[in-house]
Amino acid sequence: MSKVALSKNGKYKNGYYTLVYPEKYVGDPKNVIYRSSWEKRVCEWFDLNVSVVYWNSEGLVIPYFFTLDKKFHKYHIDFMAKIRDRQGKVKTYVIEVKPEKEQLEPTTRIKKRQMIEIPTYIKNQCKWEAAKAFCKERGMEFLVLNEYDLGIKQRSSK
Repeated sequence: MSKVALSKNGKYKNGYYTLVYPEKYVGDPKNVIYRSSWEKRVCEWFDLNVSVVYWNSEGLVIPYFFTLDKKFHKYHIDFMAKIRDRQGKVKTYVIEVKPEKEQLEPTTRIKKRQMIEIPTYIKNQCKWEAAKAFCKERGMEFLVLNEYDLGIKQRSSK
């Protein structure tokens, strides 16, 4: 249902999702971008779920201040969707799809890998604080979905 390509590093699938219900999509129905197999899964859920009133992909841009470089940047939100709950109430969600490891603060012992993880964590926190404030002012809810939320991985019971 979509054109697929590997990203520049050859690691992640990205492409253009082909809509089953284009009337539910806000934006160019031929330009529904997903940047990972996880985002493709979200596109499919939004497209096929009858509770979704409408949705879009990368249609919302929120400015944020990145504390490491002391500059403002543009945060292209992965998804925005209006979803009707079981009681018929419609709520707007602003959604980011990220691995859980990028949501957790890196541990204190510095390793080479953490030199990359720490700025990523700080950047995500800056973006998400801006998104939360943006959503709060407009009566929306901001969510970050990870591999466990998407059912890709199961938490191990210890």
